[in-house]
Formats: sequence, C-alpha cells, structure tokens
Amino acid sequence: MEGRQLGLGGESEEYRRFLAKFEPRRTTDDCFTPENIYGAVAAWVAREYGLDRSRFVRPFWPGADYRDFDYPDGCVVVDNPPFSILSQIIRWYRGRGIPFFLFAPAKTAFCGGLANAVCVGLDITYDNGATIATSFVTSLGDRAARSAPDLHRILKEADRLNRRRESRPMRRLAFPDAVVTAMRLSYLSAHGVEFGFGRGDAAFVRSLDNLPSGVYGGGYLLSERAAAERAAAERAAAERVALSERERRIQLLLTAGTDGK
Repeated sequence: MEGRQLGLGGESEEYRRFLAKFEPRRTTDDCFTPENIYGAVAAWVAREYGLDRSRFVRPFWPGADYRDFDYPDGCVVVDNPPFSILSQIIRWYRGRGIPFFLFAPAKTAFCGGLANAVCVGLDITYDNGATIATSFVTSLGDRAARSAPDLHRILKEADRLNRRRESRPMRRLAFPDAVVTAMRLSYLSAHGVEFGFGRGDAAFVRSLDNLPSGVYGGGYLLSERAAAERAAAERAAAERVALSERERRIQLLLTAGTDGK
C-alpha cells in the first residue's frame, strides 16, 4: 500500500483519484483572491503558528460544499470563504475540531466571539475589481482578538504591487436591474432611497451565465416586478442639478444661434 501511494508499480485509477484529493483546485475565491495575497497570508500563518504549509487546504470552489471536502488528518484550512455564511462555517469547523484561518470582512471580524480575530482591516483589491476591508478569523492561537502589524505591512505591499501592475483600466460592471448586490443596496441607503423585496420575488445567485467569474458576495436575481421597482428606486437615487435661470437664458441663446445657421 505504501509503495502504491508513492506511485511505485504504476498509477491505477484508484491512485489517481487519491492524488486528485490533494491537487490545488480553483475556487470562486481563487478567482477573487490574487495569488500573491493568498501566498503572503499562507506564509505568515505558517511562520506565526509554526505550521507546515503543505498541510494547508482550500475547500471552497464553485459548486462544491465545504462540508463534503475530504479533510486529511492534520490539515489546516487557510482560505477565503463566502462571507455570507462565515458564522456557519466557523461553527462547523469548531464542532469537528478542524483548525482554520479564514479571510473575513474587517467590520465583522469578531463574529460574535465564535473565533479568534486577527484584525488588519486592510483594503485589498481582489481580482474582480472589488476593494474589501479585510481581516481574518481563526481557531489558532490563544488570543480572542489581536492586531498584526507585520501581516498588515506584508499585505499592504502585496496589494500595492497588484495595483501598480494593473496596466489597463479596471473593468467596472453594471448589473442589470434584475440583479442587485448588497453594495448596491448600501448605495441606496446612503442616498436616502427605500427599496426592498420579499423572498418570493428573488433567487440568490453567486454567478451569472454571462459572468462566470461570479458576483462578489453573491446577489439576488429579481422578478420582473421587483426589478421594475428597483429601476424606479435607482432613478430616485440619481441626483440631478437643475440649471439656474441665467444658465437657461444662455441655453436659449445657444439654441437660437444654432437655429439661425
């Protein structure tokens, strides 16, 4: 058995499946997390807690359930999970004694005391163009919450390099009225616009057929009725500056001059 695991005597289908468990997989978060950002975090975790980085696993990828991942003995989860179910993920790992170090939104990194918090609060630019204030939650260490100036410095430099390497303008996506994100609702809040929808008018989505890289943080696909209400709310949020009487007179003069040509 030992020889077969090492590849001695040929590779059977069973052996290839065994190896596949340990091959790095591209996840939704891989699409968003720059490689040098993840690498800096993983290196810091290995050094800070005296861990073997080869034991780190990343169980979050498109269409998969992290609960079905085959966690090897002695592994440590170091990954960027969906923030919307972060508390659920922490409880699940805690209940099974699986150590973890996870990316987390900076403002809610305490997670109600469910895990230790490593607070760096750094604005990290992810590969989809989103800039998220990021900290971390972990089962490692014995401090409920701590700062980490060295991790902040390392990540700040990595993020700075990423921004400098971006030679073309960052793509900005405009979602259709039928797709709404948490950030867009926050925009409406900031502009004093009321808008909401019931669960019967929406389906939660993590990606769109025409945007396979995903919708950061997920979104809701709205019914036609809710989409129309959202469009009306967006129009209300658009602030327009009215022309003064003096500017209207100039406009009329310009129009008259154009008509006389």
